[in-house]
Amino acid sequence: MQTTIHEGSQLFAATSLGVNGNSCMTCHRGGGRVEGMLPSGKKIPSLIGAAATFPRYNKRAGKVITLEMQVNSCIANALHGMPLSSDGPRMVALVTYLTDLSQGKPIKLQGASQ
Repeated sequence: MQTTIHEGSQLFAATSLGVNGNSCMTCHRGGGRVEGMLPSGKKIPSLIGAAATFPRYNKRAGKVITLEMQVNSCIANALHGMPLSSDGPRMVALVTYLTDLSQGKPIKLQGASQ
């Protein structure tokens, strides 16, 4: 498991997922552990705990999306890369890394009252 987390961390920092020289860390700074910023200048929250919010309804897409779908959206739109196979080794490594960032964080379900 630690090897897969490490592979995901390396992939998160690599520019090989796209063609524009950017990596996931271009927007998700500090390996996703700190507040990030989109190219437009809009601030985005850290990814700590983010994996625990999937699957979730995406109003813009009009459907429920999985973490894998969100990762591929970032790859296609921000990195201008080719989407990964949802069960391929690179996607598994990325999802494992992102899930590791959520370890110990409460699961927050949309629509659930606290």
